[in-house]
Amino acid sequence: MILVNMGSFFSRAVDENMRKQQEFMAMNSQLQLERQIQMQNQMRERQMAMQIAGSREFLKYYGTFFTLAAVGLTAGALKRKNPAFFIPVVPLGFVFAYQLDMGYGTLIRRMKGEAENIIEKENSLLALPNGLPTFESIEKTRKAQRKFSIDE
Repeated sequence: MILVNMGSFFSRAVDENMRKQQEFMAMNSQLQLERQIQMQNQMRERQMAMQIAGSREFLKYYGTFFTLAAVGLTAGALKRKNPAFFIPVVPLGFVFAYQLDMGYGTLIRRMKGEAENIIEKENSLLALPNGLPTFESIEKTRKAQRKFSIDE
């Protein structure tokens, strides 16, 4: 009779320990996932900041080129009394406006809004060909690309 009670007590202690261990593992897993999400988001933000900074830097050089070209072409058009010299300023102006909008305007916000619209209303455009990769498909490719096999 005493053995049954001790076994029951031991079994409850093991069950309680197991439950606490499972709770700890679940909490630890959630914490790890939250950290990964934060890390990926910070990396995305840094990449976007670099892209915007690159656009701004390019704009400085392109703005200088555009200004010199516009002044030179306008002077040439006036001097020779030929408006054809002024024609290249129009497409160069569009590129300048795009770069200005990208670096300092609302282009990024408009792109974000359009991306949200695509995610919400045109989600089928985002599907990967052949669906998401699976462990089996990755392993099959990995094994096919190995020069020698130690897996089998």
